[in-house]
Amino acid sequence: MTSIEPRILTIVSRKFGQNTYIAWMEGRSDCLVIDPGLEPKRIIEAIEQYSLTPGAMLITHGHSDHIGGNAAIKRRWPDCPIVIGTKEAEKLTNPTKNLSKKYGTPIVSPAADRLVNEGDVIEYAGFVLEVSEIPGHSSGHVVYIWMANDPRIVFGGDVLFAGAIGRTDFPDGDYDQLASGIREKLFTLPDNTLVLSGHGPVTTIGKEKQTNPFVRPL
Repeated sequence: MTSIEPRILTIVSRKFGQNTYIAWMEGRSDCLVIDPGLEPKRIIEAIEQYSLTPGAMLITHGHSDHIGGNAAIKRRWPDCPIVIGTKEAEKLTNPTKNLSKKYGTPIVSPAADRLVNEGDVIEYAGFVLEVSEIPGHSSGHVVYIWMANDPRIVFGGDVLFAGAIGRTDFPDGDYDQLASGIREKLFTLPDNTLVLSGHGPVTTIGKEKQTNPFVRPL
């Protein structure tokens, strides 16, 4: 296992405090964009500031605050694929299911270019990432784990936060599913694994195992 320091930039959308991550390797000009949020102009400006080209948009789940920038980034870089879990893809183009209609501003993303499932391994922009399905906040939610690094890095969307977990009161939410998925698929990772969540600060698996009141190990 190698220890590589990627560059990771966080753009926080002000409306819902959602984190968009731009990640790239030193010496490369391509990058990942994880969960493009509701302020795409700021995301695009940041990508251009560092003279990068998106190699992929990785979507953890289809709620509107995590896909609001998809269309603008796709217009700017038409060859950049949108990657999302198979069970979550319909939310991209359905404002009711992606919850944007509920908030009065329907959002429609371009359709997915690639669908992923549990155990898939994908490679973009020099990152080799393992896909893990953890439903409960959203029925098709996936996380992307950079396994071949120390510490490992989880791009986790709205599964596990610092001191909290994703909401489970949406129509396709399920607390038991979410809690068991966290315990079985995240809490089995090394304690120093970094969790880059969809909202809030970076945390670690070890810290959440010890202190998170919603999912302490049974």
